[in-house]
Amino acid sequence: MVFESDTLEVLDKKIQVCELCTLANTRKQAVPGSGNINANIMFIGEGPGKHEDENGLPFVGAAGKLLDELLRGIDLRREDVYITNIVKCRPPQNRDPNPEEIASCNAYLERQIDLINPSVIVTLGRFSMARWFPGTRISDIHGVPKRFGSRVVVPMFHPAAALYNPNKRPVLHEDFSRLPGFITEMNNEDNNCLLYTSPSPRDATLSRMPSSA
Repeated sequence: MVFESDTLEVLDKKIQVCELCTLANTRKQAVPGSGNINANIMFIGEGPGKHEDENGLPFVGAAGKLLDELLRGIDLRREDVYITNIVKCRPPQNRDPNPEEIASCNAYLERQIDLINPSVIVTLGRFSMARWFPGTRISDIHGVPKRFGSRVVVPMFHPAAALYNPNKRPVLHEDFSRLPGFITEMNNEDNNCLLYTSPSPRDATLSRMPSSA
């Protein structure tokens, strides 16, 4: 059970011994997350893979190397951001996480977001994207920022997608290149909202809208 008083350290320990779903039966170890606890940007992937399951850290395989490359492209390091996943244990054979598994991890993710309190959340892949953008295709909205309360959420392709389809690599680089601007916008004194107003996000232009209460 997750409590509002849980620190990140306490939360990590709870995740490491969690048995809320059947992934606990097949994992080697849970992967809570890692990075800067005061980060402006939080990345949320889908789930640990083989290497993450072995090491207990997120994004340490081939997709993690590409993520490091993308971060370097905007003058950031892992130490500057916080990285986690929508589920904290590896689904067998790297299959997609199912709704029960995602729901079992939801309270952990909620508390992580509360504790890190990022200005910008970047979802990597369609499963973490679906938490904020249900029923939407990632190909339609990748790189498009949307305000949710005090934060901007930016959906992006998972780095693994660019490993399977090299055409997505420049798309990821382009989407990442916009992140510093989103942080700057969120840190502006008026803290106005970034939203696309066009029905087609790919053809849209940024406009300012007052922050919601």
